[in-house]
Amino acid sequence: MAQPPERLGERLSAIWQRLEALAETADLPARAQAHLQKTKRLNTALLATIAFFFAMVHQRVEALNLAPAIETAVLQQLIPAIYLARVATRRSGAEARRRLAALSAQQLAPLRAADHPIQALEATQRTEIEQVASDCADLFQRSNSAIEGRNGQLSLFHHSCHRLSARKLFALTAVHNFYIRRADQTTAAERFFGRAPPPLFEQLLERVPLPPRPRARAPKIPYLSPMAA
Repeated sequence: MAQPPERLGERLSAIWQRLEALAETADLPARAQAHLQKTKRLNTALLATIAFFFAMVHQRVEALNLAPAIETAVLQQLIPAIYLARVATRRSGAEARRRLAALSAQQLAPLRAADHPIQALEATQRTEIEQVASDCADLFQRSNSAIEGRNGQLSLFHHSCHRLSARKLFALTAVHNFYIRRADQTTAAERFFGRAPPPLFEQLLERVPLPPRPRARAPKIPYLSPMAA
């Protein structure tokens, strides 16, 4: 179930109280204490983001003019279930994907039962509800994304340039020597060896194996489709 900002604020406050007590017991140095307080000040921005998300979600769901029981189900079950399903597809570990997918299915199961009020609606109305709920889940995906927009992309690029791995450094060296050209259209390798090297892209095609064909995706089943009898 999604947690409103008020409840999350109470939980975070309790967590910070425990952390501060632990820091005092451990007699952390002043610098560590300062880092702890700096992190604590981020709570305000975090809660403001969540409050904005909830305000937008309530506005969109209320525009559907649903019965109170159905509106509650959309807010507390359908949107969280779709969000969990979205997150599950992006997780790298198979066990984490299964766990999140199971949580999503657990939230959806009551909504798909034949006796749930949402199943009494017309199919077109259920489709509209599902679309709005998906948009709301995607809204939170965008609000908590670290690479949304140009500034996020630049930040990610800057982060990736720290502590370059040997593999990335080797690749950047190859690009510098064999791909980047001066105004006279010569590469560093050509100036060093006195003759033009083979085209870099063609060399890559000869040496790098082709990626496998994409896996065929199973047809998407609507989240609110009724369970089979």
